[in-house]
Parts: sequence; structure tokens; C-alpha cells
Amino acid sequence: MVGVASLAFESQWTFSDRVAQFLDRIDYRLADSEQDRQAIFRLRYQAYLQQGAIAPNFTQTFADPYDETDNVWLFGLYIDGDLASSIRLHVASVDSRDFPSRKVFADVLEPELRAGKVIVDPTRFVIHKHHSRINPGLVYATVRLGWLAAQYFGAEHLLAAVRAEHQAFYRRTFTHRPICEPRPYPLLVPSISLMTVHYASVADQVHQRYPFFRSTFFERRMLFGRDMLMPNIVPANAVTKVHHAA
Repeated sequence: MVGVASLAFESQWTFSDRVAQFLDRIDYRLADSEQDRQAIFRLRYQAYLQQGAIAPNFTQTFADPYDETDNVWLFGLYIDGDLASSIRLHVASVDSRDFPSRKVFADVLEPELRAGKVIVDPTRFVIHKHHSRINPGLVYATVRLGWLAAQYFGAEHLLAAVRAEHQAFYRRTFTHRPICEPRPYPLLVPSISLMTVHYASVADQVHQRYPFFRSTFFERRMLFGRDMLMPNIVPANAVTKVHHAA
């Protein structure tokens, strides 16, 4: 839901170095408290309203039932204690099938679930307008959470349900490929397309180009370690080689 054209002028080495340094300022926080959740819902409302993606409402918040599912991770990213961005992740499998993109793209995703594949579905990606202007690396710091989840859970599909004009960013960054034409999406005005990438097939390529997407198993465990809630999904690196951050 955000633009990244302002990053194109930077050289790859300088850009990667700056984002890696910027990550040291980021606090990834799982929104467990009602106060944190409401702050994220207000940020969503402001971001979507500015983009013309939703109509005004009297609560000035934007939430939906998928914020309450058992397989959701709702994150806020904080800079110096200030909420700067947010993203919502669902981790889905044949036994945990409730996630936003399935509702819209069931004909594409249901066969993958029945085949036993794990799907990570990042949605509700929003950035505070002020922080977007002064911290261009925030876009990458935010989508990094979906990338880490795909590695941690061994996902066959890391989805990107995005507007057509944002496909280029995901294709360039993670080598996502479109698998469905844009469709109407609940609660949003623009139509949304569906893209996917298989983490294991492109991880080395992505890490070579963007080293800041690397992580340690400890970091991933701290972010996503709720395995008891999803016993059918085993963390991919629990007994295999750990990829350490550079």
C-alpha cells in the first residue's frame, strides 16, 4: 500500500548498508495489548483513508474479523517509541485455513492447502506518512517480517495480495510472480492481485542482493514462537542448519 520509487536512485551497496543500520532503530512489537491494537487500527484508518481505499467512519479505526483469528500475528514497528508502520501475518495450513487471501482467491489457494502446503499471508501493510518520508528503509523493514515468517514456518507460499501498481516492488525485491488477476477485495475500494514466491527457491538470491533480509533462528523464534498454537506446523529450522545474519 506504499510507494518505493524514491529508493531507485540509490546504489545497491549504499542502500543495503543504510537499511541494515536503520534496522537497529526498529522495535518489532507483537500487538498483544488492546492499546497497541487500537493504535494500529487508527494507523490503518489514516493510511487507507489518505489513499482513498476506504470511506470515512466515525470510529476512525479500521479492523476486521481476521485480526482475531488464532493464526494471526499483528505487528507494529516502532521508532523511538513511536508507531511507524504495521503489518498483519497469517500462517495457514490444511488444519488452520482462516486467512484473508483465501476468501478472495479460494480457487487458487484451496488446492495448495489440500496438498499440505504452508502459506504465509501478509496483509494490512501500512506506514505512517511522516515516517514514510523520512525513513525510506521502513518499507523494507516492514515487509521483512513476512520474509522471516516464511523461513521460520517453511512456507511454500509467501503471498502478496497487492494492487497492480505495487507488483513491481514485490517482483523486484522477492521475485514474486502473479498467479491471479486483480479481484474485488472486501472493505477496500481498489481491486487486489495475488502474487507468490517460494522462500527456499529464492532465499540465496534475495539475501545476496539484500543482506538485511537475513536473520538468525533466535530472532525468528522471538517473533513467531507460538508453536503450541499451531502444532501441525513445525519451524523449518528447528532441527536444520540455522542461517545467521551477516
